[in-house]
Amino acid sequence: MNDKQIKEILENSKTIAMIGVSSEKKGEDRKNLKRKPANVVMKYMQDFGYKVYPINPFAEGEIINGEKVLSSLDKISDEIDIVDVFRPSNEAIGIANEAVKKKSKVLWLQYGIHNDEAEQIAKDQNIDFVSNKCIKQEYQRLFQRSNPVFPVLRS
Repeated sequence: MNDKQIKEILENSKTIAMIGVSSEKKGEDRKNLKRKPANVVMKYMQDFGYKVYPINPFAEGEIINGEKVLSSLDKISDEIDIVDVFRPSNEAIGIANEAVKKKSKVLWLQYGIHNDEAEQIAKDQNIDFVSNKCIKQEYQRLFQRSNPVFPVLRS
């Protein structure tokens, strides 16, 4: 995926299902929740106008960054543009199959995550595939230096 393709994905997407947002652990300071990578990325993308659905089967019903946590992709009634994954690489195949069922446009595996089989599933279904890249860092790099306007808010 080159910069032009990633920029187009970010410009043409409005909804993100974020798989692997962190829930509060028993006895953990609530402030720590805001610092967890997936939650930081979720808040950042929300701040730039994206509707983000947090997915975590162990935290269903909790509220994270103002959104109710859902247990799985199929619990989302809206269309999903990007399925953004904060889970280990070996879970990407199952998530790729869920993304196909959900008819999402993009399967995005966060920094440090890649799976060849998940990539093949996405490509076979004409789903754009991004891996080993942070959606927040890509957004910052591609838009915040060159274009202060929030591209997702353009109609």
